[in-house]
Amino acid sequence: MLRFKYPIEYELNPTEIDKGNNWVTLKLKNISKDTLKGVDVQLHSLDTYYLTVYGTWWGFGSGQYLKELKPNEEVELVFRINALGSADVYATIMSHIYENYFWWESSWTHIYVSEEKAELERLLVLSHPYTQIGKTLSAEATVKGLRKGTGFKLEFWVEDPSGKSEKQATTEIKELSAGEEARYTAEFTPKETGYYSIYAYLYDGWQRIGHKTNYIYVQKQ
Repeated sequence: MLRFKYPIEYELNPTEIDKGNNWVTLKLKNISKDTLKGVDVQLHSLDTYYLTVYGTWWGFGSGQYLKELKPNEEVELVFRINALGSADVYATIMSHIYENYFWWESSWTHIYVSEEKAELERLLVLSHPYTQIGKTLSAEATVKGLRKGTGFKLEFWVEDPSGKSEKQATTEIKELSAGEEARYTAEFTPKETGYYSIYAYLYDGWQRIGHKTNYIYVQKQ
């Protein structure tokens, strides 16, 4: 899918791959009136355990360098990745416009591993952004079946402001059909002020195939 974030139009393909080593192509187009010089392009994974960017097609480094990218010029850069599971990736550009440093970062693109049978679509905390100590909150995770499958497990964890993590709930998901969505909730009661991190993990047997994080700030009554 072609995306746009000024001054770059960009597209990453493919976004559905098999496990193991793969090649992905990042297409970039400079849609501004300025020439970017000394262009350092990097591709990054948000989950380096499941998806690692090894580097360019010739195997050196983790990015690519362009002497310049002129207005309306389009380039295609090939990166080598290794995937154990689905993950989000994003691209960055560091360069110069005239004598000034220029930094650009794309939005996240999700890369799917075709063998996976389900995905963790989203995690919501059913509350206002700020809540109070002692008020019970609900976290809701949505799981979507990609192919008919069984043996899924969903875990909810909460990390309090002091850094202590506790498991709040484990749900066994017996079966999901392709395209089916199911919502699951867990409740927890904050006992101190500060930021709480809420995590949801989706497993297929022993293997983690999904991970989402949300945050909420708890204040005194």
